[in-house]
Amino acid sequence: MILSIIAAIGQNNELGKDNQLLWQMPADMKHFRETTSGHPVIMGRKTFESIGRALPNRENIIITRDPQYFREGVIIVHSLEEAIERYTKSRASKDIARHDSAESEIFIIGGGHVYEEALPYADRLYITHVDAKLPADTFFPEIDLRKWEKSHEEKFPSDEKNPYPYTFVTYEKKL
Repeated sequence: MILSIIAAIGQNNELGKDNQLLWQMPADMKHFRETTSGHPVIMGRKTFESIGRALPNRENIIITRDPQYFREGVIIVHSLEEAIERYTKSRASKDIARHDSAESEIFIIGGGHVYEEALPYADRLYITHVDAKLPADTFFPEIDLRKWEKSHEEKFPSDEKNPYPYTFVTYEKKL
């Protein structure tokens, strides 16, 4: 299993403010959909509530400390470890071949606290670097380039739909 993190961050690692994304970037949303579609996604409760619904074509796993929390159509867990364990068990129960499940990918999609907790365990990062500095109250943890190396990079200018220049970067954990 590959544990991946996907996020869009600004020049100062900013992610959001008041539980909302800082920018409307359709190209990043398309990249997010295409990258995570068909894979389980793990997110914190606040991220889930800011989205407002379960993401289609993905198993949605919500982390919350509230033992009474319930939402239809999602899996509720109380820690990152439980989320990963729950996913691993659900894969095994579907009789998926051992080599296939080893190649499966699960995505951490936010928020800031969940990213921080998951970063030491992640194998891959899909980061959209947005060339902007905006006021924020939620930040992505620092990416230590001694531990991560770029395996893919694709730069784009701003355009009529995407107000800031951006770069899609995939990082792989160094062995």
